[in-house]
Amino acid sequence: MSKKIIKQHKLGFPWITLDPFLFCVHHLDFYPKGNGEMGPDASLQGRNIGNDFVIKDGWRMYHGDKVPGFPAHPHRGFETVTFVTQGMVDHADSAGGNGRYGNRDVQWMTAGSGLQHSEMFPLLDDENPNTTELFQIWLNLPKAKKMTSPSYKMLWNENIPEAVFEDESGRKTTVDIVAGSIGEYKAPEPTPDSWAAEPDHEVAIWQIHMDASASWQIPAAGKGVNRMLYFFEGDILQVEDETVHPGSAVELEASENVEIKNGENKCRCLLLQGKPIRERVVQYGPFVMNSEAEIQAAFQDYRDTEFGGWPWPRHDQVFNKNKGRFAQFTDGTEVVKE
Repeated sequence: MSKKIIKQHKLGFPWITLDPFLFCVHHLDFYPKGNGEMGPDASLQGRNIGNDFVIKDGWRMYHGDKVPGFPAHPHRGFETVTFVTQGMVDHADSAGGNGRYGNRDVQWMTAGSGLQHSEMFPLLDDENPNTTELFQIWLNLPKAKKMTSPSYKMLWNENIPEAVFEDESGRKTTVDIVAGSIGEYKAPEPTPDSWAAEPDHEVAIWQIHMDASASWQIPAAGKGVNRMLYFFEGDILQVEDETVHPGSAVELEASENVEIKNGENKCRCLLLQGKPIRERVVQYGPFVMNSEAEIQAAFQDYRDTEFGGWPWPRHDQVFNKNKGRFAQFTDGTEVVKE
């Protein structure tokens, strides 16, 4: 094994992560056409409604009972980064923030001291299938920022760099840079209290698309940075001198350039990288703190305050079916994209 490869892992659900990341899951659901009310035009018979995580007919309802997705639930002590490659997500939160985003948009949400939010997957097309694909990534906050004020930011697809690299044979590797930078390509700024906001932390979130037989060199980062490459779509990938099969995560030595060569079909990988926080992690469901006492306090605070309550008419909040991409922030400003 190359000294540039630390270890290979098999992908489960969720995917294995390294500090400063806590969680990563790839959702891919081949939803049918919509039923006019943003749910699937199909029977829900035989599904464990409210907790439907088994792929049946190519899709899942998750915690939704009418519209698929994740109705109102609380978080404290970390951040969620939701990168939607296909379909739409409707967001609503207990601070009054809301929006609809998708088709390569990213929502970066710092839960901090506590926030409720819902993430629903409205099926907007009543004539055709509604394929939905997204990555949900949890990034930890250091102790000093655990109780920061909640905030969220939209990284619209128009602002996310799509870096294109050609190998000697003219075969292309394209990288969506959600966080971090490659050469002159730099991702939009995350929320201000994020671990990723400090360049020295070298946080990177990249989706890598490779043409058949393309080669690309992942550029080196600093010493002591954690780096994981997730190979989730394709037939075979050569990472330095090691053959990697789809459904694998490869832990890499981040301080070295690493050559990757694709097989005979197009492929996709996700790369997560960052300087570790190196603090104790105590997690209980949606709360991530540094001690058991802080977890107990989080539960008590949520019982007492509901993190601001739920200001929306439904826990699986969705918006007008004909509305396009938009975001409304807690200061009242609104951005409409289409």
